[in-house]
Amino acid sequence: MKPWARYLTGIALGLIAGVGYATYSVHSGALGSGMRIGAWETGTDLGTVDQSARTRAVVARRGLLALPAREARYYTASTDDAGRPLEGRCRYRVTGGVLPAKWWSLTLYDRDGYLAGDGPYSIGSAALSPTEAARWTVLIAPERQDGRWLPSAGLDRFELTLRTYLPENEGRTSPARDQLPSIRREACA
Repeated sequence: MKPWARYLTGIALGLIAGVGYATYSVHSGALGSGMRIGAWETGTDLGTVDQSARTRAVVARRGLLALPAREARYYTASTDDAGRPLEGRCRYRVTGGVLPAKWWSLTLYDRDGYLAGDGPYSIGSAALSPTEAARWTVLIAPERQDGRWLPSAGLDRFELTLRTYLPENEGRTSPARDQLPSIRREACA
């Protein structure tokens, strides 16, 4: 093989591998430059002028309005506390307490980033009484549950997004592991 053909082949393979990895990284990527806190992932560069090209691509793909950290923090979970993928045929108990923010919302999305089921689509702190806000529980299951419930619609896999609005300390710090909700699998069909 002639030297120019080897170079051309090397460049073509490099481009294919690079584009393939970039596509995989954006499609499977968590929000922002990754930081893991238990089952939750968050980023430190969302909504800033310093955000990376990857963060911009993930935000654009998911169609989010990524506010600066002083206004909102975003956390995603695609696994439970034991590290198992979130599966739509299973029942989960998400338990939390007061989060270091003015208010929060928890939303369930399918693997492509779309809302799942026929609703409710999200549960937020504004719907909780002051007593319930101190220790709250959301059940996630394919069939209707008593209490606060998000339908998993029997999806193969899903993910949760927790948004905290007007976080304490203007978003300069992220909540500790013990402040974020736990995600426990209870049973699978």
